[in-house]
Amino acid sequence: MIILKTPAEIEVMAAASRVVAEALEIVKEAVRSGISTDELDLIAENEIRARGAIPAFKGYRNYPKTLCASINEQVVHGIPSKRKLKDGDIIGLDLGAIVGGFYGDSAVTVAVGR
Repeated sequence: MIILKTPAEIEVMAAASRVVAEALEIVKEAVRSGISTDELDLIAENEIRARGAIPAFKGYRNYPKTLCASINEQVVHGIPSKRKLKDGDIIGLDLGAIVGGFYGDSAVTVAVGR
């Protein structure tokens, strides 16, 4: 069964996606050699909450963080930690937010350093 959304519901869905896009851009800009994935997670949570949204991943099936941060060989859904990024690393950043009961979710891959 397909449940059609109202224009108002679609706007809330778009708002959740905007929160994710804005927060993810700020996290992406913070990626540099020497920063830990825990620090990136804190930035992500602060940016989501500053926009009046709720981190979608934190607490979902006991996931402990706001951000999924997968470095190099980690395929997906890496849990942020004290591990610091180094030049040459590749990091996948996956972020979700809830606004008005609707979810926004997006991911990017970023190269660290040159």
